[in-house]
Order: sequence, then structure tokens, then C-alpha cells
Amino acid sequence: MTLSHSLAKATAPSPTIIAPRRPVWARLINVWHYRELLYFLAWRDIKVRYKQTLLGAAWAILQPLAMMLVFSLFFGRLAHLPSERLPYPVFYYAALVPWTYFATVVTNSTESLVSHQTVITRVYFPRVLLPMSTAVAGLVDLGLAFLTLVGLVAIYGFTPSLRFFWLIPLFALALLTAFTAGLWLSAFNAMYRDVRYMVPFLVQFWLFASPIAYSSSMVPKSWRAIYGLNPIAGIVEGFRWSLTGSGLAPGPMLAASAGTVLLLLALGLWYFQRSETTIVDRV
Repeated sequence: MTLSHSLAKATAPSPTIIAPRRPVWARLINVWHYRELLYFLAWRDIKVRYKQTLLGAAWAILQPLAMMLVFSLFFGRLAHLPSERLPYPVFYYAALVPWTYFATVVTNSTESLVSHQTVITRVYFPRVLLPMSTAVAGLVDLGLAFLTLVGLVAIYGFTPSLRFFWLIPLFALALLTAFTAGLWLSAFNAMYRDVRYMVPFLVQFWLFASPIAYSSSMVPKSWRAIYGLNPIAGIVEGFRWSLTGSGLAPGPMLAASAGTVLLLLALGLWYFQRSETTIVDRV
């Protein structure tokens, strides 16, 4: 090989990875084609989360359980906030199970793109799989905490009924809500690194803006549909009602929450697609 050929090869530009422009529905089909990678990423997140831990998967139960005890003491016994005639442990734990899943996924998804910068800058795959895998991996924790919730509800004498089947769409809505929030925050964090410092405040603010420490019945009826624009509000109340029959049944609040999630999800996928190439350059 001559010297000129060697210099030309050394100075040749490196290949650029560009995500193909496709409609949102086509990108979703593309995600299905990469479903094995989604499974691998989710399974790896689960293994990393519990590797070299003292209590392992028990943290999925202990975290909402500890918060339930604190809420029952301060908001229940001391502040005497109304609990829809439910025992305080049931009232708070039924809300904290979906909330803990949501907060954990949002926190972990925010760093999903930045923590994989060495991969996404070298190989093309649907980047949306990274926040999606975090939401899927969190379902393991949600399932463990939910089994504990079922046991707690049974201890207090609540029996299952047809309302229990409402939990199927509620679980799906919780997954979509967590994924949607993680989708937006992961993209913003890749563009602006100070987003990671805003997330703890956002999660804390979101906690008290949701009907977890209090019941949605305290919100005036004329404002409940607007209050339901908070996506987690309808999910929390739906969990309480499905398991105990107390609280607000699925209605305008849950419809507003579902509509908000679907709208934000569609906009989030569009924004993620538009900024995907920029994210690779900025990450």
C-alpha cells in the first residue's frame, strides 16, 4: 500500500449513523422487529438492579411499605385526612404501589440514553427501546408489590369482585404513563444535562399533586376532570376502587388521564423521532 493510500484511509471520515425517517406507526412496527433486543435490555436492567444487593427483590416491597407506614402515621393518625372509610394502610399502600413503579421508571429512564452513549453512537437500533426497556423491567417490581397489596387487602377482609378485572387496563395505563414520561425526560436529558437535577424535584412535586396522601374526593366535582389531566391521578384512584370498592369509580377522571397519556405518547414519539439524530450527536 502506497503512502498516499495510507494517508487517504487515515483521513477518511468515519461512517455516520442516521436513523431513517419514517412515520410514527412505521417506527412502532420497527420496534416490534427489535423485540428480542427489548427483552435483552429489560432482562439486563433487572439483573443489574439486584446484583450484589443485600435484600434483592425485597426492595420492591419494602420501599412502598415504608412509605405506607409513614403516611399512615402522619397523614392518617396525626392529620386525620379522610381515607374513604378505608383502613389507612390499605388506602395508602393501594396508591403507593402504582406510584412507586411510576417514580422509579421516570428516574431510571431519564439516564437511559446518556448511560448508553457508547452504544447508540456506534450501532443503529430504535433508541426508543432504551426508555421502553426501563418501563418493562419495572413491571417485575410492580408485580411483587402488587402481590403484597393483594395480601394486605385480604387481611383487612376485602374480597375480590368483577371490579378486579379493571386492573388489567389500569396496569396497561400505568405502563404507558411511565414510558411516556420517561420518553420525554430521556430525550430532554440527552439534550440538556441539567434535567437530571430537576427530576427529583419533579417526582416529589408530582407525588403531592397526585391523590396519594389524600383522596380525590377532596377535589371539587367540577374540577375532577381537569385534575385527571394528571395521568397518575386516574390510575391511583382506579387501583383503590378496583381492590376495595371505595373511592371514585372509573369515570371522567380516568378518561382524562388516559386521554392525556395517549396524546403525550403520540407527541413524545414524534418528538423523539425528530430529535433522534441530534440526540446521538449531543449525547
